Amino acid sequence: MDKKQLIAKLDREGILPADDLAQLLRGLDSEETELLSGCARRKAVSLYGKSVYIRGIVEFTNYCRNDCRYCGIRRSNTRADRYRLSKNEILSACEGGYRSGFRTFVLQGGEDMHYTDSDICEIVKAIKDRWPECAVTLSIGERSRSGYESYYAAGADRFLLRQETSSPSHYAYLHPETMSLANRKRCLDDLKDIGYQTGCGIMVGSPGQTIENIVQDLLYMKDFVPHMIGIGPFIPHKDTPFANEPAGDAGLCLRVLSITRLMLPKVLLPSTTALGTAVSDGRLQGILAGANVIMPNITPPRGRCRYILYDGQIGTEGDTQEDLKRIGDDLKSIGYFADMGRGDSIM
Repeated sequence: MDKKQLIAKLDREGILPADDLAQLLRGLDSEETELLSGCARRKAVSLYGKSVYIRGIVEFTNYCRNDCRYCGIRRSNTRADRYRLSKNEILSACEGGYRSGFRTFVLQGGEDMHYTDSDICEIVKAIKDRWPECAVTLSIGERSRSGYESYYAAGADRFLLRQETSSPSHYAYLHPETMSLANRKRCLDDLKDIGYQTGCGIMVGSPGQTIENIVQDLLYMKDFVPHMIGIGPFIPHKDTPFANEPAGDAGLCLRVLSITRLMLPKVLLPSTTALGTAVSDGRLQGILAGANVIMPNITPPRGRCRYILYDGQIGTEGDTQEDLKRIGDDLKSIGYFADMGRGDSIM
């Protein structure tokens, strides 16, 4: 079966054998690439229309207890300019975001245990009390099941936690010995079981990653059935052990996005900041490859310029209103429009 036939089968059936998925990932010519992205784009539009959901990210801390080898805010990076936002600063960022039209707030940070479970609950509850129609997404890493349950009870709606890889050996290469893929997957299972709209995902082109690893991830996510999947290219940070590793291939990342859309048609699929960093129009290319979410940064300036996960990261400067106008204009240029609503999953 040639690649065009494989793409048609994937579009029709939503699954392919591992070897066939690997064949699509290894490379497509321009005609095959357009066929794949076109199928994914039509699938997304058939379910979500031409709207692209806009979420506001508040990066409230760049302290992290972990020492992941790819991450600019890893614990041992003594050059990182650390900060923490207070509850009032977080609420102020959300208030500004609300006035700008955001109806989903994504609270993202390193695994900073300075913020206790009670602290997180208090922040989530304050947001929900002030703006009950808004969704709150947490992206704060690995916590206990009881912690996850308490945030959910306080009003958190969604939780993002990338598995990063489905290979235990590759996971060990990317992370310190104190972390394990088994615990990461335990967290994801707990989150979904508790009732969160749960998100997972991967970096494409991370050091040591093989095409077979990506296939493993696609099959894991097909089985897990998350509500959201975050996929972006690996980009090195100068103050990490992977500083001299090559960045992930944006073309491969776009193929992974399209294949993911065809395997999990109803999933919320961001066109990530990393993709926009890797390629000047990367976020638009992501939408045309089947993505349907963009997450601009609404962090206060004192934090925005210090939450640096990788080199060249976009969104660290500028004004929220200017960002929103640019995103809206860019989306209009390809026939889409920005939807500031909650944008819940249809899973």
